[in-house]
Amino acid sequence: MTRDETRLANLASRRKFLITTGVAGIGAVAGCTDQSNPAEDDETPTDAGMGDDDETDTEQDDEASGTSPLEAGGSSTVYPVSNTASSYWNANRPASDSEYWPHGEYGIDTDKNLADYWAGLYGFEPGEDGDPPFTVAVALSHSGTGVEKVRDQKHDIGNSSGNVEDELPDRDSYEKFVDHVVAVDGQPLVVSQEIADAGVETITGDQLKDIYKGRVDNWSEIGGPDKEIQVLARVKGSGTRTSFVSNVFGDPKANTTVDQRFGQNQRLAQAVAQADNAISYLALAFIDTDGLAPVALEWEGTTYEYQDDQNGLDSKEYPLSRDLHMYTWDGTSMKEAAFINMCLSEFGQETFVAPNNYFTLGQRRLEEQRAKLPDQDPV
Repeated sequence: MTRDETRLANLASRRKFLITTGVAGIGAVAGCTDQSNPAEDDETPTDAGMGDDDETDTEQDDEASGTSPLEAGGSSTVYPVSNTASSYWNANRPASDSEYWPHGEYGIDTDKNLADYWAGLYGFEPGEDGDPPFTVAVALSHSGTGVEKVRDQKHDIGNSSGNVEDELPDRDSYEKFVDHVVAVDGQPLVVSQEIADAGVETITGDQLKDIYKGRVDNWSEIGGPDKEIQVLARVKGSGTRTSFVSNVFGDPKANTTVDQRFGQNQRLAQAVAQADNAISYLALAFIDTDGLAPVALEWEGTTYEYQDDQNGLDSKEYPLSRDLHMYTWDGTSMKEAAFINMCLSEFGQETFVAPNNYFTLGQRRLEEQRAKLPDQDPV
């Protein structure tokens, strides 16, 4: 077997492991989140809490000697990336473990454990007895919660699948938020398998708007079976929902008429799969759920299909694409930079982003994102 073949095999092996453990981890946490059933979006997230004048100095880890955990939280869409990265970090596998720390495949010459290496770039000493220099904890909630908690300095990193400007629309300034984009999600449209089997393969932009405004309520009106359309969606405060309404209606505050909303992507995917008449938008990482089917979106004369090499969901023109963010507040500390830098490396993109079915960043965007990090200070 050639070196490239071996590398691809290793990546496939890691991908299988990560998808299995990632879905299990998400499902375990999801039980804490309730689903809601209002028929109309009538709540707007508020910017309660710390304002621009309530400044608290954040400490840069200049001595790089702190052992408190790095805390991240927020979006269930970003969670698979962040959680997978934290599991690798906390395991802190040695340089001899080519399965979980294949540094040589990425041109990294080191004899340090995984977390010791990335933290060492920012001045941290190796942990004791194989432990990382500091651990990483990732909480699961919503994008709006993530950016609020990083603003209030309850989290070091706020995970969000929506822009902070859309998640906290009433702020006067966003200067203290530092936006670290770590991946790209092309939101697919999905329907229950029965609807796809009945011949619904494509939905136009106008039909999509009509469905989510309650103007079309039967599949027969758009070439499908004579069944009521069950319109499903994410809850208010979800970055997935914010991005969807912003992209479709041009307004992150746009109201939609839906039958049921869900707090997490995995519950939403399961609901579509268990129904026989449902439609929803979804984070790409959850598209492999049995019982649901992606449908193409025809938008302004172009049809975008899942896994289409030319006009797929990774196309820059795909109208439902969005960046996935890790926000920091009032700069980026050495501790935050060490973890985010790992996610922005070729190793991180291939190990944490791609196996979770998101799109990796191109070289130009990676360089732009790395430029936001503080200068490295290796020990």
